Amino acid sequence: MKNKSALFALATLLSCAPTFAQPDPNWIDHDRARPLPPVVTPGAVSTPEKVGSAPSDAVVLFDGKDLSAWADMQGNPTKWIIRDGYMECVKGSGYIRTVQDFGDCQLHVEWATPSPAHGEGQGRGNSGVFFGRDRYEIQVLDCYGNKTYADGSAGSIYGQYPPLVNVCRPPGEWQTYDIIYTAPRFGADGKLLSPARITAFQNGVLIQNNVELTGPTSWINRAPYSPHPVKQPIAFQDHGNPVRFRNVWVRELDKANTQPIKPVRPQITLSKEQLERFVGKYGNIEVRRDGDNLTATIGGVKLTFFAETPTQFRASTTDVQLEFKTGAGDEVTEMVWSVGEGANTAKRSK
Repeated sequence: MKNKSALFALATLLSCAPTFAQPDPNWIDHDRARPLPPVVTPGAVSTPEKVGSAPSDAVVLFDGKDLSAWADMQGNPTKWIIRDGYMECVKGSGYIRTVQDFGDCQLHVEWATPSPAHGEGQGRGNSGVFFGRDRYEIQVLDCYGNKTYADGSAGSIYGQYPPLVNVCRPPGEWQTYDIIYTAPRFGADGKLLSPARITAFQNGVLIQNNVELTGPTSWINRAPYSPHPVKQPIAFQDHGNPVRFRNVWVRELDKANTQPIKPVRPQITLSKEQLERFVGKYGNIEVRRDGDNLTATIGGVKLTFFAETPTQFRASTTDVQLEFKTGAGDEVTEMVWSVGEGANTAKRSK
């Protein structure tokens, strides 16, 4: 029984272990044909004297000037107001949501609770950042010297996960959330395929580490998932407190993660006689023939190379390329080899 219990405990632990991204199988290591990441100009970080700016590939949701990117939950103009470069919740005006829908994304938002502080617990500087329209909340609350239940404090996934730490600044000071949201996926039959996930930083400190949401967040019940589109509005909560927001921008990760299709690489089969021409020692690299391919040990790793042209070869698992040069009488005299970038020339010694 003890062994069965131990095995069950191990199986449970493994089933709850985090999953990690795997290398894209469409590309070999150091593949020089793989498209380079797009160049993005980073935004400026906010300071006490100046509001920051968004990265060049972000969708700016609020730059302090207008609320054209926002509406109330019914799609009508919001009654929230703009003051001195920030938007402020008006009690009784209802939630505010984006006009545009977003799925997997990186969201940056800066917020400040009223100063001087009023109320205590959940009644002090309360608001929230929602994904999936109004389904998945990261709590906004004045938790500077203000005690409340853990899974309702600032930075919590409301009702599910308390933040790892309390890094709240005093009332009236600007604070930042940087949130990575992965939307849940549902099958054609409405069944959950993968849950929502959230990673969040508050004031530059990790407070939620890729947590898996059990379903929509709520006050006193743990509701199950119900199917909805991947892309939904982002919303801020009206909880009756004049909480302020500024410098709000979002980067759509579902677009950024779309990879081009791997190009088809040319490959030819050379005769044994043709391959034997290249066998020999080039500096400290020895090239051998192994059936219809060449082999060479580079960086302590034995690699197998296939021919792309009669004189150019590529490794099958890593982007290591060989090109053989000839001299008088078409005799092979040197080899140019490279890994990912650059080139190295080695004379043939035998």
